[in-house]
Amino acid sequence: MRDKTEQHDEAGPMKRGRKRDSSLDPRLLDATLDVLAEVGAAGLTMDLVAARAGVGKATIYRRWTSKSELIIDAVAQMKRNQVDLERLPDTGTLRGDLLGLFKPLSNEERERRLKIMTALASLISQDLALAGAANDAVVEPWAAAHRALMERAVARGEIAASADIATLSQVIPSMAAYRSLVQRKSFDLAFLVSMVDGVILPALGIEPSPDNESSSPRRAGRRRRPNPEPARRKS
Repeated sequence: MRDKTEQHDEAGPMKRGRKRDSSLDPRLLDATLDVLAEVGAAGLTMDLVAARAGVGKATIYRRWTSKSELIIDAVAQMKRNQVDLERLPDTGTLRGDLLGLFKPLSNEERERRLKIMTALASLISQDLALAGAANDAVVEPWAAAHRALMERAVARGEIAASADIATLSQVIPSMAAYRSLVQRKSFDLAFLVSMVDGVILPALGIEPSPDNESSSPRRAGRRRRPNPEPARRKS
């Protein structure tokens, strides 16, 4: 049964000056993700989304004028929900913070997200004009988190103020998007560790400690070498 808000919303054209009920948007976007995971981008219709959300099709069209716009906004919401910019990890090291962003998923949820990203890739392949909007939806939420963590590392003196944070904060999110959209692989901890230790930290002049649990600053080209053993005197 539809709630009174929805019955009123679909009773007819909106009156002048009436505000749209934005509280319904997350519900509609969640329904879109469910349908997208089940039938893909080609099979998704406004009717299916409306039925899943328990609303009328007119409710969706008042918010999104096309299926593509709806799908991209749904994926954007999913990505924003994966990272909380107000509660980022604070371990004391950039390496710990970046790895702290990773949240293990159940096999079911991992498979669901992979299906959603596969559907998005299919949508983009049919309309390349959507690539920019899709990038903003998929990459930017995570890039913002990486940028914030790197700025914090600069503030505590772990990395140089001259570091190209704008570029480096995009690297892992962009590679993760490539991994899911093109390679059809899920984002896992092994991939994140390889990117952090093999790409990001070296680019910032930081060398992970041997136990891979923390990191210590090191300027590139200034590796400390052990002192040689003093030469023995000849008798």
